[in-house]
Amino acid sequence: MGHTLIAAVIALVVGHALPDLGRLRRFDWLPAWTRLVDRLGGVAPWISVLLVLLPPLLLLGLLQWALAGKAFGLASLALGVVVLFYAWGPRDLDLDVEAVATAPDADRRASALESLGLPAAGMLSPTQAVDAVFTEALRRWFAVLFWFALLGPVGALGYRMVALLARRDGVADPGDSARRAIHETLARALEWAPAHLMTLALAIAADFDAVARAWRDFHAERGDWFTLDAGFLKAAARASVDADIELDPALIDARAGIAELEEALGLNWRVLIVWGIVFALMVLAGLIG
Repeated sequence: MGHTLIAAVIALVVGHALPDLGRLRRFDWLPAWTRLVDRLGGVAPWISVLLVLLPPLLLLGLLQWALAGKAFGLASLALGVVVLFYAWGPRDLDLDVEAVATAPDADRRASALESLGLPAAGMLSPTQAVDAVFTEALRRWFAVLFWFALLGPVGALGYRMVALLARRDGVADPGDSARRAIHETLARALEWAPAHLMTLALAIAADFDAVARAWRDFHAERGDWFTLDAGFLKAAARASVDADIELDPALIDARAGIAELEEALGLNWRVLIVWGIVFALMVLAGLIG
């Protein structure tokens, strides 16, 4: 757990301080590997999914096992930092939000909005802004960190591979709907636990009553208390973000979305701090034990 905390801090600092290194997060090998597996043909979709995921993860797992305990643990730490940085992102969330807020022209603003999964045209609503930031934080930061803490480098890389197969165009065959559905279901399953832990940390870092009420209302409206839909996180986020932004009335329509975007990012940093404190306490508990 100590290595998890140190690796997370290093990956976060390096990604923020040296954004150009993000170019190293290339997964060009994944589409090529997927196409190679596709040539086998005649296998069930779920078997094909396993054939894509398991060999790279097994190789990384063997390396993780071989380095365990070597050089006073520094070898494992180095591997963890490299893999966590590789699986993080693919872009720095802070810089993407800043790019939207400070875009000097419409073209750059459209490009920045698209990097957050937002529509490039039209007015940015506060709801869209909050939903986008928390969704991206879950997929870029928290799901990767959760599985890294649980399974080490294998967990971080495994989640990133599944997320890319499910959501990035050109990685998996878009015409194979059965396999795409498996990828999306698996990605949602891997995000379910970290999304709930984000919601709990958000309740601690913001308004507990508002978050608890939003989580309860979301599930009550659906009539389903166990769902892979992470919409409860968005509902809790919207309940936590302060909508009373002091702006000139003439600018409120143009700037409200940007202000909510920045405030949502600030809340995610507070959630990340809560996670860090929990990790630190677990490390201390382990040392004491």
